Amino acid sequence: MFTAAQVLAENNFGDTRSGGLAGPMGLFIIVLLGIATVLLIRNMNTRLRRLPGKFPGQDPEGSTPESRETVQDPTDRGDHA
Repeated sequence: MFTAAQVLAENNFGDTRSGGLAGPMGLFIIVLLGIATVLLIRNMNTRLRRLPGKFPGQDPEGSTPESRETVQDPTDRGDHA
């Protein structure tokens, strides 16, 4: 019968010869995540390229009245000659 101290003291961290797969398995997971990220980026780029330039019902001047206002140059003092 095992006591709680024996169960907690048992080495289950993968640094023994019998179960030393933590390094290769971690590398496999990292490579798999990298491949998945590249495929997702490529997929989203192709979807973004297929979007139209304008959507139906879109205001040609801009979507909000604030975007139609001209932005003044903060260095302009208003003394035009």
